[in-house]
Amino acid sequence: MKTTVGDCLKLSAFNPSIVAAGRRGLSNRVRSVSVMDATDLKTAINNNGVREQMVLTSFYGMKGNEALQTEVVRELAKCGISALVVFHAKNGITAADADVLEAAESMALPLILIPNGNDSQYSDAIEQVMDKLLYGDNFKNSLINNTIYHLLNFEKYTSFQTALREAAVNNEFQAVLLSKDFNPILVIETRHKITISEAVRKIKERKPEKSGIYSMVDVDGVLTYWGTINIGREKYFMLIVDNEDNYSAGELTKLAEIIELAAGMWKFTPERDVKAEFIKALMRGNKSLAYSLKDEMNVDPGAMVSVFYAKGIDNEQCRDAVSEFEDREKYEVLRIFEGEETYGIVIKEGKDGDDGSGKLTCLKLYDRLKEGNKGVRIFHCTGIDGIEGAADAFKLISETWTFVESVFPYKRVFTKYELVLASNCINIQVQGGYIKKNYVELLEPFSKEMGENKSRQLLDTLETFVLDAGMNSGKTSEFMGIHTNTVQYRLKKINEVLGAEITGNRVIPGLTIALALKRLERVVN
Repeated sequence: MKTTVGDCLKLSAFNPSIVAAGRRGLSNRVRSVSVMDATDLKTAINNNGVREQMVLTSFYGMKGNEALQTEVVRELAKCGISALVVFHAKNGITAADADVLEAAESMALPLILIPNGNDSQYSDAIEQVMDKLLYGDNFKNSLINNTIYHLLNFEKYTSFQTALREAAVNNEFQAVLLSKDFNPILVIETRHKITISEAVRKIKERKPEKSGIYSMVDVDGVLTYWGTINIGREKYFMLIVDNEDNYSAGELTKLAEIIELAAGMWKFTPERDVKAEFIKALMRGNKSLAYSLKDEMNVDPGAMVSVFYAKGIDNEQCRDAVSEFEDREKYEVLRIFEGEETYGIVIKEGKDGDDGSGKLTCLKLYDRLKEGNKGVRIFHCTGIDGIEGAADAFKLISETWTFVESVFPYKRVFTKYELVLASNCINIQVQGGYIKKNYVELLEPFSKEMGENKSRQLLDTLETFVLDAGMNSGKTSEFMGIHTNTVQYRLKKINEVLGAEITGNRVIPGLTIALALKRLERVVN
């Protein structure tokens, strides 16, 4: 049900009011309402420049500055707002407002003045406009009644899915039920303008569980509404598409409530979330189950590029980064969330599999996810070989992630190379014996040839240089808070003590494991 500016003017909060300019725009649709108290143009546009939004103001922050008021009116009109309502304009229209009125008239933007004789406040207008938007006069009976007729017609239909499809066809809407991980488990499509994946990418940015009513999201010109419903004891997300832009958010909220009620009466049990089950099967190492699920998902195992486990990425910034990655690179990121932890798989879209270029692409994604958040930790294996490789990668991550952080405390993104190193060190630590002794003895010259303080100083420098700074003396000085010349002196001294060039190709592998074991020893003990 469409609510226009003209409809709002019939509300008591706008009685009396004066349409001072832009009468041609009284048929503009109103979808929301806001208050503008900005003192500059940028703030006004950022906070209130929303398409089909009625903006209430007194121009208090721009009092006496008609030039700025005029500019704001023009820019808000360009943003597509429905109307601008100016409260308690003294003496109605004055000569000083001429430029403002001319700007509104030229842009066909309704400029409505609430004179001093009208005691209505912002809160009165907001309450009445929102009631009008949400509930209209009595909802659109054809939507509610016709939907109820189909959904509760147990004699005509054999299943909830069939009844919902007929209701959707007759009332020109679409419905998609998604799991808590945003995977579709029931799809009722009556028109094909956008893909479900496109809509899901948009909504992930909006936190739909936070809204009490169904939130409208424009997906490439298609109006979608999102909210939550409960079936049994489980919470799901419901996507409803208004094919012809006929209904308000309030009507679609009511529609969702009816769908939720009907699902219970039909004793409808949603299908399994196959994508979540697929990830969990790989995490548990259940390869046979993963092989059977891949056919249900219609996924080519060769298209799987990377698997990961992450902490601290379930936030708006990271969701935006993943959505942009999926749109730009044409990859799909399957995820499940368990508290603050996220498990996922990166899959190349299409059936041609990955050509090898996906490795670098995934690395860029993980680097982007860590930006601006020091609490993020990502453990990934990129460049995997089908289901067998994915399951083995998850096993490697689960066995090593708690230890690899101790070996590399300054890193936030851990590749399979760091994970494999940690895994080898764990095995050496557990087995002990001759192999461990060989590595430990590589560092014994420090304790044999110098005092405890000097030995600790050089070993700390060596650890930082090799494990933290990527064998970069400049970064080593930053980590340790000492001068670069001091680092160079200590590295020269370390070469003398070990009797070897520590950056040599034959020296560094054994030295790296010895130093990693030394750090791991502290954690284990």
